[in-house]
Amino acid sequence: MNMKKTIQKAVNQSIEVKSRFFDEYMDGIIELAQSIADAFNNGKKILIFGNGGSSTDASHIAAEFINRFRKDRPPLPAIALNTDMAVITSIANDYDFSDVFAKQLKSLGEEGDIVIGISTSGGSKNILKAMDIAKKKKMVTVALTGSKGRKFAAKAVHAFIVPSDNTPRIQETHITLGHIICEMVEEILFEAPRKK
Repeated sequence: MNMKKTIQKAVNQSIEVKSRFFDEYMDGIIELAQSIADAFNNGKKILIFGNGGSSTDASHIAAEFINRFRKDRPPLPAIALNTDMAVITSIANDYDFSDVFAKQLKSLGEEGDIVIGISTSGGSKNILKAMDIAKKKKMVTVALTGSKGRKFAAKAVHAFIVPSDNTPRIQETHITLGHIICEMVEEILFEAPRKK
């Protein structure tokens, strides 16, 4: 195995997938950043969730909003629904694993909140069920997925489909998108007014 070729192949794939994705979704990303900023201005919050690697992406993005991203500024309300093991395991044990996010949205979600579901495959039952609850509760739904996730994407107001079925490349694009959204929201909410 040529290690340098393995590295270069992964880097080139990642760049190519990200380039195609961001070219396609530039306007949608701007629209989502403004929607999130508007939600924060209206006293709403973000609820984010995913399974496996996507769960850590959800936690990562929530942390950027709560703490800071690039600017020193007030904390912004974001909750990763995959972090409380007592809640998740009690729901999975007493009901079903497909309910672990839906029940939390029933409890914590309010009309106008932003709900971000992350699923590389788009086929996870707990993600699909949660999106249905979010829609019923009139929350603003966002789907981050890969090329096989069109059924999941169809459930969202804002859908972002990475043009790949390669899980690492999809996840790399999702976290880059998360960082860009955090940066844009900070700029919208906390950009210092320019002197004339």
